[in-house]
Formats: sequence, structure tokens, C-alpha cells
Amino acid sequence: MLIATWNVNSLKARLPRVLEWLEVVQPDVLCMQETKLADAHFPAMDFSALGYDSVHHGFGQWNGVAILSKVGLSDALSGFDDGAEPDPDARIVWATCGGVRVASVYVPNGRELDNDHYRYKLEWLGRLRAHLDRHHTPDEQLVILGDWNIAPTDLDVWDPAVFAGGTHVSAAEREALQHVMDWGLVDTFRQRFPEPGLYSYWDYRNGDFHKRRGMRIDYALSSRALAATNLSDLIDRNARKGTKPSDHTPVLSWYSCGERR
Repeated sequence: MLIATWNVNSLKARLPRVLEWLEVVQPDVLCMQETKLADAHFPAMDFSALGYDSVHHGFGQWNGVAILSKVGLSDALSGFDDGAEPDPDARIVWATCGGVRVASVYVPNGRELDNDHYRYKLEWLGRLRAHLDRHHTPDEQLVILGDWNIAPTDLDVWDPAVFAGGTHVSAAEREALQHVMDWGLVDTFRQRFPEPGLYSYWDYRNGDFHKRRGMRIDYALSSRALAATNLSDLIDRNARKGTKPSDHTPVLSWYSCGERR
């Protein structure tokens, strides 16, 4: 079973590229972030024509998350079920695909360390952990993947000194991410590839992509049960090339479990 994630940075702008990528790669499940669409404008029929069921959670213009699946899609849920007020942003959607519980996440950026949005980011990660505690166990086949807007370690940025004092690398963010992972989630990509220089995001400015000045902020975190079936992981750097690419590129994980059609 092949499960992938991609922050498309506007599905309206990137739809032809996404459709082409789906036809070539044929993932069983694709999670997308930053669709920047309201639900009414999500192009479900375009994906259906390629054999994908879909669920989308978006309010338009900002944020927006989706899951596409060729292996069935059921029990969809938007946001958190943690007993608190609904999240004001469209940042997480859940579905069961081929026997695997999948969540597509777009973690808040945080903006600046003294910004209210940074506090919202930390609280958001706490809510994710609370949702997991309330509804799931690490013995389930579950994966949470998407744009986490956190580089887990200094290996995940091209130059730690450049990012010092900013978001994405702060101690509080990394601690909040680790708290989510301590529930029982595994970063299989980093386990397989411990070397530096492997990134999923490159700023559009200053030729960062060609200069290999990137960040690894898009990744799949698998439950211990699902991680035990992990076969391979890949960052598809080629999808960042060409005309009008997203500033993120797809990240793929293969598992020997699940159900393929």
C-alpha cells in the first residue's frame, strides 16, 4: 500500500500537475494540504475520473486539507473530536482507507515566537495528542501525514544558524511534536535515512531549490503497528521541478499491510 502526502500550495493553481502525478505514480492514498479551496469548489470529479474517492475540509482562500483513496474511504472526520470547541481553521481531516486510519494535517505555521499564532500552533499539537489519546491506540494501523511546519531536528534544515530564533525549529515546537510522537508514532523516513540534506520544502526565493537550501517539514508519522510493516520511504524531489511547482514536494511511504484493489 502506497500512501503519500503533498502540500500543493493551491489546488486550483496546481491541479494539472497533481492529476499528472497521480496518473504516473498511482498512490493508493494521497493526502493534500493548502488546497486553499472551500468544499464546494473541491474538484472531486477530476479525482473520481482517476479512480479516487475523496474527502475535503476547507473554507476557501487559506488552509484546506484532503484525502484521496483508491482503496476505499470511510468514517471521514474533519477537525478534532477532543471535547473542545471546533478548530477555527481547516487543518486536519481523517478517513479510513484500505484498513488504515489516515489523517492529513496542515499544522499551523506559528509566524513568530511572540505571535498568538505560535501559541495556537502549540495548542493545536496538544489537541492532536488529546484526540489520539481519546480515540486510538498505537496497536492500530494509523498514519498521520502532511505539512507539520516543524523540522524535527537540526538535520532537517540546511543551516541551523539561519533558522535560530525563529519558528519551525524552536524548542517548544519540537517538544510539542515529540509529545505527539510519544503517543506511539514513528518517523520511518528518518529511521531509514539518518543523513542530512534531505528536504521536502524549498522557498521560491533566491534559487533555494537549486542551491539545496531546504527544510524537511513534510513527513508521515506511523503508529508502531503500521511502522512495523513499512517497506520504503521517498521524497519525490522531481515534483518540485518544472513549471509552476508547489514549494513543497510529495513524500511517499510504502507498507506491506492494508488492502489494495
